Amino acid sequence: MLARKIKTSSKLAALISTLAFLMLGSSFASSACAQAIAEAAGATSVSAAATSSVKPVTMPKLPVPVTGAGTSSPHLVASSGPAPEDTNRQTLEAHAGKDAGKVLLRATPVEAQIWVDGKIVGKTPMLLVLAPGKYQIEMRGARGQTGKRSVDLLPHETRELAVKLEQLYPGRVTTNR
Repeated sequence: MLARKIKTSSKLAALISTLAFLMLGSSFASSACAQAIAEAAGATSVSAAATSSVKPVTMPKLPVPVTGAGTSSPHLVASSGPAPEDTNRQTLEAHAGKDAGKVLLRATPVEAQIWVDGKIVGKTPMLLVLAPGKYQIEMRGARGQTGKRSVDLLPHETRELAVKLEQLYPGRVTTNR
């Protein structure tokens, strides 16, 4: 009987230590709470050795990212600035100058992402004002379709570029037997 009680006490001590560790520094690790846990677990008493091995643990406070005016949240928040495609398009149009040309970009299927010289600028259809010069235009569809074209834009020129997007990989494969 004594061996069983000692075995139960050591199991309870391990349980109490684990619970105290999980609670990380709350007042849950006190011996009075340990006694209450032990009684709830079915034990009539907890030895002094079982409760004395439990020590409160305190964790340092970590900084919480600030999300707005006077509010805080444990979640990270994305930048509230303009989207990258808006910034890239505005930069291209700002550098267009007085000799700017226009390109109307369309794709089949519609609403493809447009990339000009490796930078995203938005979705089709779009009228883009650009400085005269040569540009690599890439369009990417929602289902992995792509299309690439090179455009050489002259001063004050207006062009329409319609691209039929093609699957990068076939949707179906057939074999000949």
